[in-house]
Amino acid sequence: MTLSFLTKMFHQKTITRRQFISGVSALGLAASLSPSLLVGKAMAATPKKGGTFRQAMTGASTSDSLDPAALFANHTINISNQLSNCLVEIDHNFKPIPELAESWDSSADAKKWTFKLRKGVEFHNGKSMTAEDVIFSINHHRGEESKSPAKPYLKSVQNLKADGKYNIVFELDQGSADFPFILGDYHLRIYPAGTQGKDWEKGLGTGGYMLEDWEPGVRALTKKSPNYWKADRAHFSEIETLAITDVNARTNALKTGRIDAMDRTDVKTVHLMKRMANINVTAVTGTMHYTAPMMVDNKSYSDNNVRMALKLAINREEMVKTILKGYGEVGNDHPISSVNRYQAANLEQRTYDPDKAKFYMKKAGMLDHIFNLHASDAAFSGAVDAAVLYQESAKKAGIKINVVREPSDGYWNNVWTKKEWCMCFWAGRPVEDMMFSVAYATGAPWNDTHWSHEKFNKLLIEARAELDENKRQQLYTEMQEICKDNGGTVVPMFNKIVESHSTKLDHGPISAHMEMDGHKNAERWWFKS
Repeated sequence: MTLSFLTKMFHQKTITRRQFISGVSALGLAASLSPSLLVGKAMAATPKKGGTFRQAMTGASTSDSLDPAALFANHTINISNQLSNCLVEIDHNFKPIPELAESWDSSADAKKWTFKLRKGVEFHNGKSMTAEDVIFSINHHRGEESKSPAKPYLKSVQNLKADGKYNIVFELDQGSADFPFILGDYHLRIYPAGTQGKDWEKGLGTGGYMLEDWEPGVRALTKKSPNYWKADRAHFSEIETLAITDVNARTNALKTGRIDAMDRTDVKTVHLMKRMANINVTAVTGTMHYTAPMMVDNKSYSDNNVRMALKLAINREEMVKTILKGYGEVGNDHPISSVNRYQAANLEQRTYDPDKAKFYMKKAGMLDHIFNLHASDAAFSGAVDAAVLYQESAKKAGIKINVVREPSDGYWNNVWTKKEWCMCFWAGRPVEDMMFSVAYATGAPWNDTHWSHEKFNKLLIEARAELDENKRQQLYTEMQEICKDNGGTVVPMFNKIVESHSTKLDHGPISAHMEMDGHKNAERWWFKS
């Protein structure tokens, strides 16, 4: 245990002030402790306990489930974070910190990882959490019939066993330098051993809030758990989480005080929101990005010349300016953000080039083809407008795009991964391996282009086990280049996370790991008075 580690845990509220000072004393450093270590925005005011926190989010359906293997969009992800925890938490600096795991260590080759569990943690039904529950929860995603998006992350786990009641040993078939990040993935939540079927909808986790009412696609009501193991988290008495897909309806609900916070503020009207005395607007750069995935096993997109033409036919700068109103940056047809550790910053930026686009499309013999681009604002706010802009920029290259407007209801079930080309949104992942494994590796459950590239897959395995930082950078750079030049995904832009909430709320540093403060706002925020 080091001073820097204790400081990080304190400012992330993983330990209390008293625990921090005790830890520093144990290190023999108390006399030289600087008061500045105890000061930060999160600690600037003592969080007030109580109050009903009301929030509204996108991404909900009547078919939603709280089964962690089925978590998909904002509404259920946020609710699940209220009800349960992972072994690892990803903090606002994109670092893994202890959550249900008290600590961890690995073998020199990163093939064997041992996680020490916290003692005294209870599920909402009063059962104490042990290694049995953790093993069950992780294996829930590893089963042969599992369709969990987390399954690819766990593919390298060859053996998972308990070492007593409070130690878990993961044995991998290859080194994984980022393994703690994996156990912080929002799907890998810990629930009581034996949970199945309708029991998932009871939400009997270890989280700061207990489920009172749950209407899939509509709302959830949760109340503070009296035995939450994080003494200085989960400040609200109860939380109402509404599903409101329409951005105007969410905005009006916030303006009128019906809700206290909303996700995905409309950047077209954000300047007006900023003028309102009772509303705060936050904008943070993270890993979120907008895409237009093409199914490469469809004959219209099987030729890489077609894919290259469509990548050159989009005006990225105009899209960031028009659709994001400057709240973002241009993409380069790979999913790795500027905040990721191994982003290929020196990779040549692809720009709008109608002449080259026409050349490649003509080379493919598809200049007369009409490409259907399916779009709905359910994908992201402004997705339809983005598709129309794409259509207009492609016209200058002689490329014909037909924008097919799809209903918002059921978009993610009926269009994404079903239609041959569509507009899409990705939250991104804190590390490169996770993003590539879930969406670009051959056979990955969310590989929405059905793309398969032998060398890319080989590099993915090699980079995962590589412990040398410089070599990892080289490997991940090459993978980004392969995606850019061969993949089936157009990545025109990375968006900032723009959200709004009442000035009655207070919080520490906002995480850009995911929306709504890494979907930890329910336990990290509080009312000022």
